[in-house]
Amino acid sequence: MNETDQLDLAAMLCSRLCHDLLSPVGALTNGLELLADERDPEMRQKCLELLEQSAKTSADKLKFFRLAFGAAGGFGQSVPVDEAKAVTEALVGDAKRVELKWGVATDRLPKGAVKVLLNFAQIGLDALVRGGTLEIGAESRGGSSEIVVRAAGPRIAFDQTIGRALENRLDPGELSSRTAAAHMLALLARQAGGGLQYMLSDEALILGAVLPEG
Repeated sequence: MNETDQLDLAAMLCSRLCHDLLSPVGALTNGLELLADERDPEMRQKCLELLEQSAKTSADKLKFFRLAFGAAGGFGQSVPVDEAKAVTEALVGDAKRVELKWGVATDRLPKGAVKVLLNFAQIGLDALVRGGTLEIGAESRGGSSEIVVRAAGPRIAFDQTIGRALENRLDPGELSSRTAAAHMLALLARQAGGGLQYMLSDEALILGAVLPEG
């Protein structure tokens, strides 16, 4: 990956982060404007509730992106699974109509594995446009982290360019804010000597990864 490609990937990841934060931060701005002009006590209380919810959503997303995209400073070479679970639960809670089933059989995972798990969760959640179930499993076995995420629901929406990004088969010009996270995972898996795969049907999207540890 040359310097230009690295800069493009960084720019697209930043675009994705900004896109996802725009709505809750915009709601904060709107809430503050309404609060400044409102004199009715009941309406002011509703404005404060809007501000509280928007602030929580913004904080939840920042915590998620810190682990999913960032260096996750302060955790050493591995991350407590409880941290990954907490940010995933918050993400699913914001989405509505999605049930999370968590089945991670270890207390800690390497940072790279946590990045894959969280980004898989985001991809799976995005696919559940009419709600459904998001199942997340991971374990350390035979010196590798094995991760599987299954998104099942009445309608599965999955952009095949994301699939090509996961398999490191993006065509020139297909790197975008939508595919950047998947492309990052493909590079991470290749660097670790592991691999990613996905299976898509009308009922479910299944994402899998095997990443050697150390």
